[in-house]
Amino acid sequence: MAENRKIVVTSALPYANGDIHLGHLVEYLQTDFWVRFQKMRGNRCVYVCADDTHGTPVMIRARNEGITPEELIARSHAMHMRDFTDFEVAFDSYYTTNSPENRELSERIFAAMEKSGAVTTRTAPQLWCEKCGMFLPDRFVKGVCPKCGAEGQYGDSCDKCGSTYAAEELGSPKCTVCGGTPAVKDSEHIYFELEPFKEYLRKWLPEHTTSDVSNKLLEWFNEPLRGWCISRDAPYFGFEIPGHPGKFFYVWVDAPIGYIASLANWCRKNGERIEDWWPCGGAQSAETPEIYHFIGKDIIRFHCLFWPGMLHVAGFQTPSKVFVHGFLTVNGEKMSKSKGTFINARTYLDHLPATALRYYYAAKLGGNTDDMDLNLSDFVQRVNSDLVGKVTNIASRAAQMLQKKLDGTLAVLAGHDEELALLGKLRDGGASIARHYEDRRFNQAVVEICRLADAANEYFDRKEPWKTVKTDAEATRVTLTAALNAFRILAIYLKPILPAYADRAMKLFGETAWTWDSRDTTVEGIALGTYEYLASRIDAKQVEAMVAAATEKPAESGEVAHESRASKNKAKKGGAAECEGAPVPPLKPEVAFADFEKLDLRVGKVLSCETVPKSSKLLKFELDAGSLGKRTIFSGIRGTYAEPSELVGKEVLFVANLAPRKMSVGVSEGMILYAGEPGKNGGVLEPLDGVPAGTPAT
Repeated sequence: MAENRKIVVTSALPYANGDIHLGHLVEYLQTDFWVRFQKMRGNRCVYVCADDTHGTPVMIRARNEGITPEELIARSHAMHMRDFTDFEVAFDSYYTTNSPENRELSERIFAAMEKSGAVTTRTAPQLWCEKCGMFLPDRFVKGVCPKCGAEGQYGDSCDKCGSTYAAEELGSPKCTVCGGTPAVKDSEHIYFELEPFKEYLRKWLPEHTTSDVSNKLLEWFNEPLRGWCISRDAPYFGFEIPGHPGKFFYVWVDAPIGYIASLANWCRKNGERIEDWWPCGGAQSAETPEIYHFIGKDIIRFHCLFWPGMLHVAGFQTPSKVFVHGFLTVNGEKMSKSKGTFINARTYLDHLPATALRYYYAAKLGGNTDDMDLNLSDFVQRVNSDLVGKVTNIASRAAQMLQKKLDGTLAVLAGHDEELALLGKLRDGGASIARHYEDRRFNQAVVEICRLADAANEYFDRKEPWKTVKTDAEATRVTLTAALNAFRILAIYLKPILPAYADRAMKLFGETAWTWDSRDTTVEGIALGTYEYLASRIDAKQVEAMVAAATEKPAESGEVAHESRASKNKAKKGGAAECEGAPVPPLKPEVAFADFEKLDLRVGKVLSCETVPKSSKLLKFELDAGSLGKRTIFSGIRGTYAEPSELVGKEVLFVANLAPRKMSVGVSEGMILYAGEPGKNGGVLEPLDGVPAGTPAT
């Protein structure tokens, strides 16, 4: 039954100066679950997001790497999109805040703020670092909390006591860039005054947030609301404020405006009007769209006070609701790099399937602001027992038995009351599961799905088709058909959470699309498709390997970042590989041919090859990879080539689908294949002459 609602959904923008990690994914996965559910219900739902690109951290990192900020954010955008895509997060528009649309909208909203009289200027003390030659943003200062005395706190808030304060209030402040002691220096800044909109916000908050969020923020309304500083001094990577030379919009001004900019970009590409999706400046839509923000509880001030104030002043529609979630803990504790529980998305994907984490997060998310714990042993147990043991096992047993014993043809269930009653029970459960999805109680949706899976498994086990197939083939066909249709209904319910899993299940039944109403039909009387992998059990050793990988530290010297401690220790001790005439290293554990097939080996033409400053081992390659574009690869083979330029023009073999590796000298986008020991013998592997760049090597 189509609902035909018009919905805009956003997730908070990930910062371009960092990788996506499992804590971030708490937000993006739950937003994706909700958006996919809305689309299955027939609603017009657009999911927009973008990289948050502005600010001093991006500027300084780009400077340290010897590249422009634009190059840094382009690289970050590509890596973020790769992680999101591999985690099956389906944005309709994933854009950037460093866009012409965002600049135009930021200037437009600021002009409305100025016109309203809510913008003021005043001189304020700020911390100035003489060595860095700049005013320091809050997160570029650490010192002693002025409220509780905790050391090592950032310049905006204290992790220990939760207090907020101005950076200049810190005791014993230190610049986190150079370690110097900053001085207090006055600077004139631009403020957005919230006090004139106090009564509007007092009414807006409880209508658009949950009671715990609004009650927390309303505590500030017992005294005048402080003005919000919305400018930053040059040097700064961002948009300069019109009429205020040398002043730039604070990153938290143009970041939420990036939601509208990303939506505007989607509208332009799809022939839609932005006014129909986010009414603005008095222009109204024929039907009022619903606008929902998914955010973490650490940024409620910006989204529930400053942001609605800005939108209200400028005449833009404010969000219908702001959905706030808690933080991620791992094994009951804050994520820790030293314990290997601060896990990047790519590190996870190197060891485990996205399906498993999507399922586990759904099983834990309850639509509230409570923190969520990723208990790694519970993760293994729940995926194995519920997703694999309860749900997938139905399809695995029934489909393979039907195909091997009964020619793969499904029965017709008309007249089989017990089987029709089972399917009716599963279909009836769809109403409560839909309510749980709508309310973002994904954990309750999973509980209901598992309860229905229990009913299907009870039916299957009671019918004992492994026995009846020997005595009554057609009765067994009916049993297997009912079981498979039960699995199909469960897979439909799981589709918002497990889209790739559901797509594979659809192929089994010869279907190409599922809506929420697809559960009301029965697939019968046809040949079943070939059964293929849906989900497999997780081995605890996979989790252990992931934690070990997350715990490893990059080499301090800037050498290859994934060099293991074991290999470095062996070199220090003068191990066998370092000695002349040393024995051949022992054979590594064998791998399955299917694992080897995952490697994509390609031919690349060397466009340039140069040494890396301050490194005794690395060469920096620029490769022409044909249709794959250009690749930058760092390779630790400098000892072999006294003149790296001799490699220019050669065709070499490289691993094209290796995950990008962050190193202190840059990002390596593959691996050059080399035979022998660098510095002593051997060299890069080359194809025969005349092989075009990008050609697969098989």
